[in-house]
Amino acid sequence: MAGGGFAASGGGTEFEAKITPIVIISCIMAATGGLMFGYDVGVSGGVTSMTPFLEKFFPEVAKRTKDPKLNSNYCKYDNQGLQLFTSSLYLAGLTATFFASYTTRKLGRKLTMLIAGVFFIVGVVLNAAAQDLAMLIIGRILLGCGVGFANQAVPLFLSEIAPTRIRGGLNILFQLNVTIGILFANLVNYGTAKIKGGWGWRVSLGLAGVPAALLTIGALMVVDTPNSLIERDRLDEGKAVLKRIRGTDNVEPEFLELVEASRVAKLVKHPFRNLLMRRNRPQLVIAVALQVFQQFTGINAIMFYAPVLFDTVGFGNDAALYSAVITGAVNVLSTVVSIYSVDRVGRRVLLLQAGVQMFLSQVVIAVLLGIKVKDHSEDLSRGYAIFVVILICTFVSAFAWSWGPLGWLIPSETFPLETRSAGQSVTVCVNLLFTFVIAQAFLSMLCHFKFGIFFFFSGWVLVMSFFVLFLVPETKNVPIEEMTERVWKQHRVWKRFMDDDDDNEKNGIDKGFDPHSQL
Repeated sequence: MAGGGFAASGGGTEFEAKITPIVIISCIMAATGGLMFGYDVGVSGGVTSMTPFLEKFFPEVAKRTKDPKLNSNYCKYDNQGLQLFTSSLYLAGLTATFFASYTTRKLGRKLTMLIAGVFFIVGVVLNAAAQDLAMLIIGRILLGCGVGFANQAVPLFLSEIAPTRIRGGLNILFQLNVTIGILFANLVNYGTAKIKGGWGWRVSLGLAGVPAALLTIGALMVVDTPNSLIERDRLDEGKAVLKRIRGTDNVEPEFLELVEASRVAKLVKHPFRNLLMRRNRPQLVIAVALQVFQQFTGINAIMFYAPVLFDTVGFGNDAALYSAVITGAVNVLSTVVSIYSVDRVGRRVLLLQAGVQMFLSQVVIAVLLGIKVKDHSEDLSRGYAIFVVILICTFVSAFAWSWGPLGWLIPSETFPLETRSAGQSVTVCVNLLFTFVIAQAFLSMLCHFKFGIFFFFSGWVLVMSFFVLFLVPETKNVPIEEMTERVWKQHRVWKRFMDDDDDNEKNGIDKGFDPHSQL
């Protein structure tokens, strides 16, 4: 079970569980998968604003950035090949997710994280040593495979090993590491951009080996989750691990529930098909919607291309990288706020408050850029430039304590065991698909929409806030195995989907036991 603390079973039994050092260490090591993902997100924007990199791989863009008469401010980076450098990683991750779903279920969470680490290391070597565009893109594709495997396994691992009362906080370690990775990449880019000789971009891409190595070492050190071991019929090992992570020998009630829930889950032969059953639709709809909405906040457009974006609105290259470092630091600090508050104030409050903050900041940015930044305008004045950075930081901070971490947390804690691996696979797949779409389209959208790009994203923020208000239930402090009874069956909209006798009969499941008692 992903619960703990004193997590109630379906019958209301409390399971004894301490917050043990092995749980904390395992979660920290596993969450380094997020560090790699974040570094990949952050490094591409800085590298693509470096002139030596552009001259080697994208000479057409390099020529355009040097000739202000050739094109407009908003369109100088509009190049499909340049966008493919960033987006190829996410398309590869999307494909890898389907294979990762199999390895997560059959080989375990730990081995899937190790596979991710190996993909990352090989991809980093190819990127840092790239001699032509093909080698560069292949390296990015291998990094994408690592992202697919890591994003499949890490959130599941964190949800399953953490005690219920700190499940939200520990799960957000993944997102915290994503933000630290982005900040680390921004700092590296700021330093390597100053290297004489035109090879600074190789250092930026090569230093991705640091988080890649951490994830690989972490995957070798952590224990696999009891859920995963029991799911693969390694019952004695599962019980031994359960005793270690709970810090007590009194694990028999929890162990028996894990075994029974695993037995019932195995009766479902087609987990992806089972996702479409009526009683699993609420979790599926929310998981898919959260991933789509997370990308349409516009956050990755800003994080991928922060230096390019700041350069476009008139900051100049050096100041652009510096501004990206500032937004990266705000991202990290605000995610720490989420770790503290998510299990106290709840998921819905954070999402709704952030919706208001993101909407207002984006509208003001759009108005300001619409007035001050024309196609061929000179640099923004210092005062306006600082104000734009403050507004973007306001937007980033709201995202970082809400849609960033909760977009991963909520799906990982709501799917029942029999569809959890498939559900996480769909979650990651949808996330990477729309990340790819935004990454591939953003610079072209910036060229055509100009400052209106912020109006576009603010409109989506309004839509997603209403979605949360009416359709996303509160899951704070609810043990995962009790989600159906305490959350879905109580929700004014989703409770009508919980009448599932027909579904049970179709699957040959004994109606005397609730098949959705979850791990």
